[in-house]
Amino acid sequence: MHINWKKTIIVTLDIMLGAYIITAVAAFDKQNVVNKVCTQVNINIKDEATNGFITATEIKNRLERNKLYPLSKLMHFVNTRTIEETLEQSPFVKKAECYKTEDGHVNITLTQRMPTLRIKSINGDDYYIDDNHSIMPNSHYTSDIIIATGHINKWFAKSYVSYLAESITADEFWRNQIVQVNVLPNRGIELVPRVGDHIIYIGQLPESKYIATRQQLINDFVNKKMDRLRKFYKYGLSQAGWNKYSYINIEFDNQIICKKTKLN
Repeated sequence: MHINWKKTIIVTLDIMLGAYIITAVAAFDKQNVVNKVCTQVNINIKDEATNGFITATEIKNRLERNKLYPLSKLMHFVNTRTIEETLEQSPFVKKAECYKTEDGHVNITLTQRMPTLRIKSINGDDYYIDDNHSIMPNSHYTSDIIIATGHINKWFAKSYVSYLAESITADEFWRNQIVQVNVLPNRGIELVPRVGDHIIYIGQLPESKYIATRQQLINDFVNKKMDRLRKFYKYGLSQAGWNKYSYINIEFDNQIICKKTKLN
């Protein structure tokens, strides 16, 4: 059998040349990746106009303080997981996501925690409760949410008042009508409406050591009380006048006790 050595050598050289080119390109690409720096940082804050707890500038400053702001740094050394963990330590951040792109950009997306209730306790505490029933520190947040005042410690705020506010705001009418919750020394609950010069007393909230049971008990309690109050608004105050009574007590199921407004 005759072997064409010339042809074999040419084919071998072609294979070697192809392998060299692939290796060279891969090495070149790897070198580019290693040497590539971050040229742009994009910070996106979801619901920024609604919540307004944090700004892109504050996020940049937090990363700079921790020496994590990626601009002009080698992309190879930008640790996206560390950036996420650092930003999620903020009391106003619910979720942080960070990723790199091939064009040298680092993208950061933040989801803010949503406040549902502000606590201004008689003991001087001033903070927020979020939609996960957790405490948030006071800030410049100005959205129209219910304010809870009176004899409230942090345990009662998280375990009871937050579920009360959640049940009230679930109904559009009461979300717009009730502006304040006041807790009395015996933990009786007063509600302050937006319309009408009266205070509404609904009694003490049902208690349970189990979170799910407590949430359901409070929700049923509130719905029952507010349904009776809605009927009283419709058939009572609409006829007598919104300012006729200064105090409306709906604690008991079989009666509504009203105190007339004093006339000058």
